[in-house]
Amino acid sequence: MNKLLTQHKWQAFVLDEIFDIRSTKSSIDKKNLVNLVGTIPYITRSDKNNGIDMFIGEQPKYKKDEGNVLTIGLDTQTIFYQPLPFYTGQNIQVIRHPRMNRYNASFLIVAIKILLQKFNWGGNGATLTRLKRSKVFLPITDKYEIDWQFMEEYMRRKETILLKPAVENLCKRLIHKECGDKLHLPQWKPFSFTEVFTKIQRGKRLKKADHTEGAVPYVSSTALNNGVDGFIGNEGSIRIFDDCITIANSGSVGSAFFHQYEFVASDHVTQLKRKGLDKYAYLFMLPIINRLSEKYCFNREINDKRIKRERILLPVNNKGEIDFEFMSSFMQEVESDMLKTALKAFKKRLNANENK
Repeated sequence: MNKLLTQHKWQAFVLDEIFDIRSTKSSIDKKNLVNLVGTIPYITRSDKNNGIDMFIGEQPKYKKDEGNVLTIGLDTQTIFYQPLPFYTGQNIQVIRHPRMNRYNASFLIVAIKILLQKFNWGGNGATLTRLKRSKVFLPITDKYEIDWQFMEEYMRRKETILLKPAVENLCKRLIHKECGDKLHLPQWKPFSFTEVFTKIQRGKRLKKADHTEGAVPYVSSTALNNGVDGFIGNEGSIRIFDDCITIANSGSVGSAFFHQYEFVASDHVTQLKRKGLDKYAYLFMLPIINRLSEKYCFNREINDKRIKRERILLPVNNKGEIDFEFMSSFMQEVESDMLKTALKAFKKRLNANENK
């Protein structure tokens, strides 16, 4: 694939001469948002989740930006392709071109990210004017025009290379995934955390300044990235957990995640573990445990006493015992449905690429 790039002709283009670059139409301060529940992306300068901070409803006082564009956060040097109409926070720029699609947009993102690296905070800060004057290197045709077809075909090939093993893996995972007979409709009953989990233990304090470089996940009270706040190499004065749920005691209080791997836990999270429980039963309980975030807040943390007094509503069998088997089977069905949906979408994309 890299050989295709090196063999192709390239040329520098001034961004403003080939693209329509301007600030977004909406630019809504988060505190001014209304209709906070909806399906419209709200784009910020975040470097995560394609820049999407949340999904919101219509904002009557503001115009949406059209989809099929690139959004840029200049000061954060974040750039993403937005396929659908969206609203934005402040200081977001939009790049448009009539020939843009999601494939050549992915190619453009890499090229533009390279030129964004020249902007910094030491007198050469990123501004809309400087962005427009900047030059980007792009592949060209024999007529010295931007080769949109090459960019699209190159990214289609890249996608195909990524999708083929993903499709094979999905097919393997779907084999014997069916749960068989219909799941029964369970009864539900409240249980204390001490009845559900055999081990409830807080992590250990480790100051940021004492972190060393490494590859072990460090789980803290963030609500993002499955609670992982970085990777460290510390070996002493730490607490290592695995195959359990963590719940944030402070910070993003109540945020719960399942970890099937070994990790170092900060003192801002508590381990919830039951010996012999499979991942599906853990995953079943996650959204229920996450509801604690509605009860607690920054000024009312989940301390060790409070968490042991908490109760969780769970399905029970005909003996009145927690029905872990039902929870596991239910989540396996959910996973199976999700895998089938993903497989269908991936196959459709592969067929489109191969028949192009």
